[in-house]
Amino acid sequence: MSNLARHVAIIMDGNGRWAQERGLKRVKGHERGAETVRSITTFASNHPEVEVLTLYAFSTENWKRPKMEVDFLMRLLNRYLKNETETYIRHQIRFETIGDLSRFSPALQKQIASMKERTRDFKRLTQVLALNYGSQDEISRAAARLCNEGREICVRTLEEELESAKFGPVDILIRTGGDQRLSNFLLWQSAYAELFFTHTLWPDFTPEELESIIGEFKRRTRRFGGI
Repeated sequence: MSNLARHVAIIMDGNGRWAQERGLKRVKGHERGAETVRSITTFASNHPEVEVLTLYAFSTENWKRPKMEVDFLMRLLNRYLKNETETYIRHQIRFETIGDLSRFSPALQKQIASMKERTRDFKRLTQVLALNYGSQDEISRAAARLCNEGREICVRTLEEELESAKFGPVDILIRTGGDQRLSNFLLWQSAYAELFFTHTLWPDFTPEELESIIGEFKRRTRRFGGI
């Protein structure tokens, strides 16, 4: 049976380097990266196999960046959600998030909640933005909830408690930008994902390259620990 690319997850790396290579401020790379989010999400919504697209947008470690850049990223996310509402509606894309949103401003939290509500019944694609997300944080918070409730901690209960669990296991995990590490992204759900690392910086990543990766994925043999 051919591999099915049901859940694609992407670590969107390289925005800052893309801008610096062009003598631009790093924020210009983030702006261009947001355009790539639109093109890749739209492509995925029209792909016959992809049901879930999870994008690593802001990690629990990204707060360490300069305050000016972090503030810009928050504004960019708010603007993106406002500007892309019609794109989500037109392409029947359901918007979801994983991560701890409590550190975001009330206005941004309200915008995120509004997008979720407006798109909750769409079924062509679920786009998940990982926001203030770290897999270790997700797993530790899930374990703490189980402890507090006096429930058994085992593979089954822990997986059920993970907020990423409802989107299913990752089939393809892609990192753009040339680095070859997972950076605390979906460690549990990517246990048997096929990994792809590309030197393409995120602003230059295209639907054609994603299609090529999916083609290679379908040629791989997935054993899931078996023979």
